[in-house]
Amino acid sequence: MSKIETAFAPASPSAPTTVDLDAYFARIGYDGPRQPTLAVLRAIHQKHPDAIPFENVDVLLGRPISLDPADIDAKLIAAGRGGYCYEQNGLLKRVLTALGFEVTGLMARVLWMVPADVPPRPRSHMVLGVRVPGDDTVWLADVGFGGCVLTGPLRLFSDEVQATPNGDFRILPMAELGGERQVQADLSGKWAATYQVALGPWGDQDYEQVNFYTYSHPSSHFTWSLTAGRTTPDARYAMKNNRLTHRDADGALVEQRDLSADELEATLRDVIGLPVEPAWRPLIEKIVGWGTPA
Repeated sequence: MSKIETAFAPASPSAPTTVDLDAYFARIGYDGPRQPTLAVLRAIHQKHPDAIPFENVDVLLGRPISLDPADIDAKLIAAGRGGYCYEQNGLLKRVLTALGFEVTGLMARVLWMVPADVPPRPRSHMVLGVRVPGDDTVWLADVGFGGCVLTGPLRLFSDEVQATPNGDFRILPMAELGGERQVQADLSGKWAATYQVALGPWGDQDYEQVNFYTYSHPSSHFTWSLTAGRTTPDARYAMKNNRLTHRDADGALVEQRDLSADELEATLRDVIGLPVEPAWRPLIEKIVGWGTPA
């Protein structure tokens, strides 16, 4: 194991790991083995983004996002809601740890759809480094990246093209940045950067400040635009305000169009899979008025 890979050793846990595995597995529709194997990691990683969508509706409703495990479980498991990276990957981290995997919280700088001439954004995306017991391979796991979410773990320290159930990815070293790893997705034959993973573990408490920024700071796009997504075995669906983008499992564009308020409400319910509440209707109408951000 290289010195760089050693940097991804799990941080000391901030609190005991607690999660209702039976409830979580029922939520994602998983009834397979519960041993810490690569096959189990792959199965869970594919099912999670199909069942638990990415969404920031609560932020737009002015509700704070709690990272307390009980609050995350009540929202994402019991209430059938989705969430963003800290909620999604925080939940997955507890699940994998309970199963016996070695899991490290990591941080990444988002590059997705960011023009090359824009100054670097702060690191704001939570991802996971996962090891199967007895194997030094570090697997990148991430079920919280919207419409381009991974549906399978990737070898973090491999430069090869890696297949997932929903398209190919590669992870390239950034030598000029101390060996950080840039994740790229194949979009119909063109590589697009998604984010850049920084070295070193993060403890659970380290995410509190960036989470507060994400749901409350006016420069955070989550505070002024709808972002939602769901990835099924056959398709990727991404919402940016009222614009729906539908890609097939290989990343090829199938459809992209702007939705009316009625269509947006139906899409959030029937395509993204959210339990739309009547109280969301004023927000939905406001989102349609915002249009698609540049």
